[in-house]
Amino acid sequence: MTKAPSQPIRVLLVDDHTMVRRGLATILKVFDDLQLAGEAENAEAAIQLCGEVEPDVVLMDMVLPGMDGATATRTIRQQFPQVQVIALTSFKEGALIKNALQAGAIGYLLKDVSADELAQAIRAAYAGRATLSPDVAQVLVHAASQPPKPGIDLTERERTVLALMVEGLNNTQIAEKLTVSPSTIKSHVSNILTKLGVSSRTEAVTLALRRGLVT
Repeated sequence: MTKAPSQPIRVLLVDDHTMVRRGLATILKVFDDLQLAGEAENAEAAIQLCGEVEPDVVLMDMVLPGMDGATATRTIRQQFPQVQVIALTSFKEGALIKNALQAGAIGYLLKDVSADELAQAIRAAYAGRATLSPDVAQVLVHAASQPPKPGIDLTERERTVLALMVEGLNNTQIAEKLTVSPSTIKSHVSNILTKLGVSSRTEAVTLALRRGLVT
């Protein structure tokens, strides 16, 4: 993915606010090595444009009408792996950041970023290097230092068993419903109690309801 020095980095802007796109387009004009490849106001249009205008880097808002930015990022990275995506948003919630990075975004910037910082991030993304806003990096560091929430490591089957426990079924009833042996359910329940850090079924059910571990 190398360009001749005379070829600017082509950037696609994805944001549902026209004024935001205009502002970003104005910033791109300031730098000779950056070029506006196109604009999209939603994820579906962004994916289509990636195939039509072949951008090098996409600046992707995370909160969009319809398909969200993380899903759009994942789709673009799957269909156009040569295209790098930078999340550019007003939000720095841990879940949004995690979703964006897991979807394949190479950077996560907040919209208060300066023009020079944005340009540097675009150049870095094109070169395959990640960029995170300082506030975003701080959120990730804080999240990494927190102990895992109880129940995060439950398997799908354990969540199913837990949901049936919440419904009030005993081991025998759960075993019949899942067509397995009661001893298998007993083992699942034991694992659930251990992973949730509780000592009784009642505590497990209470914690599950409080933390929304089952639907």
